[in-house]
Amino acid sequence: MAQIRIENVRKDFGSFNAVKSSTFTIEDGEFFMLLGPSGCGKTTTLRMMAGLELPTSGRIFIDGEEVGQKPASQRDIAFVFQMFALYPHMNVRGNISYPLKSQGMPRARIKAKVEEVAEILGVTDILDRPVGGLSGGDRQRVALGRAIVRDPKAFLMDEPLGALDAEFRERMSEELRALHDRMKATTVYVTHDQLEAMQMGDKIVVMNHGVVEQFGVPQDIYDWPATRFVAQFIGSPPMNFLDFEGVIGAGGDEVRLSDVEVKVPPSIEGAKGKLTLGVRPEHVTLDDDAPYRGRVMTTEYLGTTQIVTLDTANGPLKARVASAARVEVGTTTGLRFDARTITLFDQQEGRALRSQANAGVLDHG
Repeated sequence: MAQIRIENVRKDFGSFNAVKSSTFTIEDGEFFMLLGPSGCGKTTTLRMMAGLELPTSGRIFIDGEEVGQKPASQRDIAFVFQMFALYPHMNVRGNISYPLKSQGMPRARIKAKVEEVAEILGVTDILDRPVGGLSGGDRQRVALGRAIVRDPKAFLMDEPLGALDAEFRERMSEELRALHDRMKATTVYVTHDQLEAMQMGDKIVVMNHGVVEQFGVPQDIYDWPATRFVAQFIGSPPMNFLDFEGVIGAGGDEVRLSDVEVKVPPSIEGAKGKLTLGVRPEHVTLDDDAPYRGRVMTTEYLGTTQIVTLDTANGPLKARVASAARVEVGTTTGLRFDARTITLFDQQEGRALRSQANAGVLDHG
């Protein structure tokens, strides 16, 4: 397995810039997620790692070797597509063994490798069945088997669970992560599903319009988003945004929302003008004694919790509270925020302001 390093990689298609000077490192053995909405450049980035697209500029290293201008056949990687891409005229055994046959491996060795992979993936009992009659989950296992059978340096997966229904998708995501943990293989996985990325990934790159918005471990990205886009894209419901205008001096630890002082992380220096306070719904507490107020607009029951939507002087806000909490639509209540979890953003650029709490995390953005 191998480390993959991306250095200032850019990709243009004519006048369209698909990827804008991306830089990040995937460590040996990591399960690495490329996350973002459709058209953000994540699949193009993956295809450049694979050699299916060549970068316009920048460098790509796999296992310390620069491969940016080398074809896919010289990179020793395995690619798993969303639509399985199985050979319909072959059975399961034929599909899994095909890469080894192409390499001229002895027949006995091929048989042993196929049976080893089939045991890992739980497809031993269907090795001699045609792939056409298999369920989506089994076809995806066969596609994975064909990828892992030859022990490549890295596995690149382009939304491999996207064609499965919700039940199969959840089961296969657990199986994929368990498979990764057994094999300790470097894996790069493209998805637009933020829950899938948070659940499976060791590290995440969040992309938008060809730009790497943030890079880091899932908890840091959730707790300390580097940009407003990341804060809105990660989380369900997403982070609340309350717009205000003010000045924060050196060592300041308060902002004024609608003439109410609200505590924020200390040492956000020199910020002024139009700013935004960001806070996750689970870090909002309903408290009648709190001076900052909101009017309850709707409640949404989710079993263990409920989502309360409120109207405030600085914009709409959602709070995640216990399902047993008594909340009446139309009433006004006080709101408290956990100051340690607040992120302040510059409204114009949409970037988070540095503080003692998040400065180290945001340096990875």
